[in-house]
Amino acid sequence: MSKAGRLVVLVSGSGTNLQALLDASTDPSYGARVVAVGADREGIEGLARATKAQIPTFVEKLRDYGTRAEWDAAIAARIAAYEPDLVVSAGFMKILGAPTLDAFPVLNTHPALLPSFPGAHGVRDALAHGVKVTGCTVMLADSGVDTGPIIAQEAVPVLPDDDEAVLHERIKTVERRLLVDIVGRMVREGWTVTGRIVHLGTGPIVRTGNQSGGEST
Repeated sequence: MSKAGRLVVLVSGSGTNLQALLDASTDPSYGARVVAVGADREGIEGLARATKAQIPTFVEKLRDYGTRAEWDAAIAARIAAYEPDLVVSAGFMKILGAPTLDAFPVLNTHPALLPSFPGAHGVRDALAHGVKVTGCTVMLADSGVDTGPIIAQEAVPVLPDDDEAVLHERIKTVERRLLVDIVGRMVREGWTVTGRIVHLGTGPIVRTGNQSGGEST
């Protein structure tokens, strides 16, 4: 069996997506393992989950740096130290800068069917708009807010008695499953990007920068 793909997972909160990846990686056939967990704040459950699993952690707080550019460089250096094949932004509440995005493919999730309802309040905005179907999106991150190439999406119905918390929890259940599936496929099968179209299953991963696990055109 080929060597497992190396994941650095970034968290800002409870780390339920991280836990899903940790659980999946206990199966050798999954093809990926979490080699480090990074955060932008201390004392969060996501870091506790990593410690319990004996995964190395690091914290880079934006307020510790004089400029955003300095923080961008610092977190990129911390990520690079673990030589990841894929970086997973799992509820990480900061936009990563060019030093990370240019060096590594970064996976992100969003609790809506992009390009609809981007930003920090995707669930609330979907409810306010009165949609009958929303869902979740897994994408490659870029320098924008939820604007990267879409890898996978899954629909979630909006029920008449839904509030934001109830709907968001139902979306998260789907999101965890979809994220685990896509991460596993990417590290096992590779991917390419043509324009905004992501193709999975195009050969083994090759560390070639932001958007390609094989070739970008």
